Amino acid sequence: MSRRRGADHWTRKAKARAYPARSVFKLEEIDARLGLLGRGDRVLDLGCAPGSWLLYASRKVGPGGRVVGVDLASLDIAVPSNVQLLTVDVLTLDPGDLPEKDDGFDAVLSDMAPSTSGAALVDQERSWELFERAVTIAVETLRPGGGFVGKLFSSPRHEEALSLLRERFSRVRTLRPRATRSASREVFVTGLGFGKRR
Repeated sequence: MSRRRGADHWTRKAKARAYPARSVFKLEEIDARLGLLGRGDRVLDLGCAPGSWLLYASRKVGPGGRVVGVDLASLDIAVPSNVQLLTVDVLTLDPGDLPEKDDGFDAVLSDMAPSTSGAALVDQERSWELFERAVTIAVETLRPGGGFVGKLFSSPRHEEALSLLRERFSRVRTLRPRATRSASREVFVTGLGFGKRR
């Protein structure tokens, strides 16, 4: 019962602040804890539908910043002028085709999750595939010193995810924001200081 009340609380709060989903509060907490996004930043949001992370990032970077959202699905929301949307499969996306590719991004965000099958091992591997793809795109598009946030279903590959980021980022952490549903297996693996290994 308490879990349902919590879910209702986050959902109502998101709607009150004109966000389409409660997931905005996951990014808000991650941003607050890491200092990830700043005014004027360029941000790439992978798996951007339904748009909460996209809207949050656009507000944080301000009119002088830029946010590029990528998703297979089209969005049902109006987006600010500093946002550009691409409807494409992230697994086949050529990073060289991204806007801002010449300047690079200050942050790459991925809230991507697979359609779940009910088979834990299958879902974990699908989640890993999306996470690994997000890291590959981040490595090819981030500016030096940039940051990364990627969703991953908890699995034995968690340590592999941490090792993958430690090869490229100076600070690596795993976070589970308060707005995450208690039954969810998701965590967010984060990296700061791209190109500056510990």
